[in-house]
Amino acid sequence: MSLQHSSDDKIQVIRTKPGQPLGCSIIDKDGREVPITEDMIQNACRELEKRLVKPAEQK
Repeated sequence: MSLQHSSDDKIQVIRTKPGQPLGCSIIDKDGREVPITEDMIQNACRELEKRLVKPAEQK
């Protein structure tokens, strides 16, 4: 499967509270551990969607 094709498979999503850490972290530029939250992931996904480039139509 490529990224250009969507799947009809359904995956159950269990939402956390918006500010709740998800059990993983990143290290910031100052070497501090920063917990990754649902909001951080949602914001990153929105940014990626803004930059999505549709493939050229094939003739």
